Amino acid sequence: MSEIKLGNEFTEVVVEPVQTRNGVRLRISVPASGHEILLCPLELEALTWQDHDLFTQLLATPHGPEDDASTGPAPGARGDASTGPAPGARGDASTGPAPHPRGDVG
Repeated sequence: MSEIKLGNEFTEVVVEPVQTRNGVRLRISVPASGHEILLCPLELEALTWQDHDLFTQLLATPHGPEDDASTGPAPGARGDASTGPAPGARGDASTGPAPHPRGDVG
């Protein structure tokens, strides 16, 4: 399996499939910062449910949320026990998986 490098004047990312003990995941990494994430097929599919407004909100503070605690968590931030899971997050055993927005997928 080979990697794909994508870049522009702002950044470069490396995308590659990797085999894990839980199956194939897509690793997206940024060599300049050392950040990376492994995404399963369901997480990748969830990205396709989003519109460009979500990504615009995420990129409003690309290096993290502002220091002002009164603004609450950044868009897309993972919820804690008091706020619940982030939109599109997979449910745990007590809540079950999040419903599919199209309703036609089982």
